[in-house]
Amino acid sequence: MLLSSIRFSARRGPVCSHSFVRFKTSIPRSQKAVVYETHGGPLLYRDVPVPKPKPNELLVNVKYSGVCHSDLHLYKGEWPFDVKLPLIGGHEGAGEVVAIGEAVKGWKIGDLAGVKWLNSSCQLCEYCVSGHEPVCPSQVISGCHQDGTFQQYTVADAIQAAKIPKGTDLAEVAPILCAGLTAYKALKRTEARPGNWIAVVGAGGGLGSLAVQYAKAMGFMVLGIDGGKDKTQWAKSLGAHEVVDFTTVPDLPKTVVGITGGGAHGVVNVSASLAALQQSFFYVRPTGTVVLVGIPGKPTVDLPVLPTVGRNLKIVGSVVGNRKDTQEAVEFFTRGLVQLPVKVAGLSELPRIFEEMDKGIIMGRYSVDTSR
Repeated sequence: MLLSSIRFSARRGPVCSHSFVRFKTSIPRSQKAVVYETHGGPLLYRDVPVPKPKPNELLVNVKYSGVCHSDLHLYKGEWPFDVKLPLIGGHEGAGEVVAIGEAVKGWKIGDLAGVKWLNSSCQLCEYCVSGHEPVCPSQVISGCHQDGTFQQYTVADAIQAAKIPKGTDLAEVAPILCAGLTAYKALKRTEARPGNWIAVVGAGGGLGSLAVQYAKAMGFMVLGIDGGKDKTQWAKSLGAHEVVDFTTVPDLPKTVVGITGGGAHGVVNVSASLAALQQSFFYVRPTGTVVLVGIPGKPTVDLPVLPTVGRNLKIVGSVVGNRKDTQEAVEFFTRGLVQLPVKVAGLSELPRIFEEMDKGIIMGRYSVDTSR
């Protein structure tokens, strides 16, 4: 049963009100979440209150949340972000809309929704109105500026929340909302054309495995670059036309130029290796584009100015995507063009997942089931 003219009372339960939130009557007052109070401190699996949506927000019953490397960086305090503490992390949530703020349009109870890295933006600045809301100076990031998706219920701005088609596998689509979107946007930033060569650096990792699949689906020739037989074979199995294990070749730029017949038209760096990023300047084709996505521990590179100028290279940064990019990235997935075999674990297992992620031993993606 849906009630359209009630609000929560902390003491007595629902009471009548002219200012209302539409919601399901089965919403609990408390829920399970993973919380940390200090950077690098204990990850506490405990009960917290269920948040209430503002007039512009949805309350989403998160069924699954992807686990992104950015979550680990924010937890450890490695980035110069204004992180809210204590914090419930996570920004790849997929679930069901169970409450709707009074100002929300275009959503109904029972819709499937995705909660993204970009939880909200101002919609008024020059960046928002031109489709560049991920760089809005007033942006709010899930699992950073406000509590995110490592909980059973979370709030999301109705404009930025992603619509997910009915019947979609929520465990698999959850990582698309950040990892898939990030990979897809980076490929668009290359401005490459179907038939062009795209080199994906870090092709066997969580982002790279998605970039390989999106690149193939977009009609590019795909060269996967990574270290180790397991990761290169993984990239090959996902559709890379050629793979290179950089640990086995004496001259990576020369190898890439030879395979691609002159260099990659676009290079997407999702690896966090500074050396790998630096090398990519030397095997991109003249007039090509190097896209920076992964952030090394020492986030500064030496730019070879003369080759960059003389070969008309473009070097661009890319961070997630806008609402249109999100819709397109999800559509590639729902049409079966991008496969995302995920490992599913319980939310309570997040500390173990972070440990594995920190050691760099995870292949593919994790989704956590918030019910356990």
